[in-house]
Amino acid sequence: MKKRFALLAVPMLLSMLAGCGGNNNTPDSAATSTAGSQPAPATAASSSDPVTLRIAWWGGDTRHSYTQQVIDMYEAQNPNVKIEPEYASFDDYWKKLAPQAAANRLPDIVQMDVSYINQYGSNGQLEDMTPYLNKTVQVGDVNENVLGTGKIDGKQYGIPLGVNVLGFHYDPALLKKAGVDSIPDNWTWDQYKEIAMKAKAAGLYMDSSMAADIFFNYYLRTKGLSLYNTDGSALGYDDDALFRDFFGMLSDLIAKGAVPSQDKLSQNKGVIEEADVVKGTGIGIWQWSNQYVALQIAVNRPMELAQMPGPDMEKGLYMQPSMYWSVTANSKNKEEAAKFIDFWTNNVEANKLIKGERGVPISSKIKESLATELTEPGKQVFKFVADMEPKTSPMSPPVGSPEVVALLTDLAEQMNFGQITPDAAAVQFRKEASEILANR
Repeated sequence: MKKRFALLAVPMLLSMLAGCGGNNNTPDSAATSTAGSQPAPATAASSSDPVTLRIAWWGGDTRHSYTQQVIDMYEAQNPNVKIEPEYASFDDYWKKLAPQAAANRLPDIVQMDVSYINQYGSNGQLEDMTPYLNKTVQVGDVNENVLGTGKIDGKQYGIPLGVNVLGFHYDPALLKKAGVDSIPDNWTWDQYKEIAMKAKAAGLYMDSSMAADIFFNYYLRTKGLSLYNTDGSALGYDDDALFRDFFGMLSDLIAKGAVPSQDKLSQNKGVIEEADVVKGTGIGIWQWSNQYVALQIAVNRPMELAQMPGPDMEKGLYMQPSMYWSVTANSKNKEEAAKFIDFWTNNVEANKLIKGERGVPISSKIKESLATELTEPGKQVFKFVADMEPKTSPMSPPVGSPEVVALLTDLAEQMNFGQITPDAAAVQFRKEASEILANR
């Protein structure tokens, strides 16, 4: 997903792991090779026939580097396979993918985002992976809710590369400076506001604001609703009082100086090093779990993770796929593409290279295999995700609209600047978002 201040570019979850060489131990026989597994009901080349796979993803230099190392490892173990990588920044990636899709020339494997998978899947551009599950791609130890995030209308269009969960990442020493010993285990929005005002009184900010679409959707989910309806054709809530309540709360905290203004956030340039918590002027930051390690590195002092506020956090919280691997419908080598995804998901040595940069691995065997090699911040993240997983509900169907996200983000910034009231923004958002969704 695109960069924004509270949801910064996905950092490395595990850092300084033990050496990545070794004996190629795997959690089970399916991890490094699926040659002995049952073939999926699709035509596949003989294991000795030469195969060329195109694989595309977005990301920065760190992601490009280790992904190429995993590709090299796969090619070494499968000498008949040659992989051609295609990678770019997030924006450039989608600009390139769109014309490839129109020409029916998509790569064999594409990295998919939750905001795009419905669009590509519904347009018939992604392969339903259901026939490959537990035949070519072993997912027997993957949580059903996690696997289900890649499913649309009963079809498995993506295999999650990793999972994250929302939370509040904070400096306990700064929290104590505000006169609060700890974040309550089951805190509420009212308690959040109380702590924020104590932070203000201590000369601190509480946090660095929230990404509008992510956190408003969480708030709606705690009410049994969602930002979108089940098929993405309309908004998923009818009462605009919910919009006014949520964004009114945030606007009020900004007006009182407990949370930075949009003007100040804009000066931070959207990089973690400029966050108030890093500078020691803010207690914490709202973000995904896989962003915690980068925050810890930037802060270089003890940090902690707290769950989202409630009430009814369990209804609102969900395991978010960081992204997916999807096999494209136009691929001529679907079986081999599925084998690569299985390798990525289940190979221990490959995951020592990946280091959880795309989120906590979905395979429980892989998580167990990496547990002893984690740095302390990595252990905190793995424990936090493990603790939160039983408290999550299934993710809403991935039917979002990038245009609606952009609209909501723009309105949130206008509210933060004081250029529009939450009441007026609620009306404008419903009108324009409904038009966007109705005309998709």
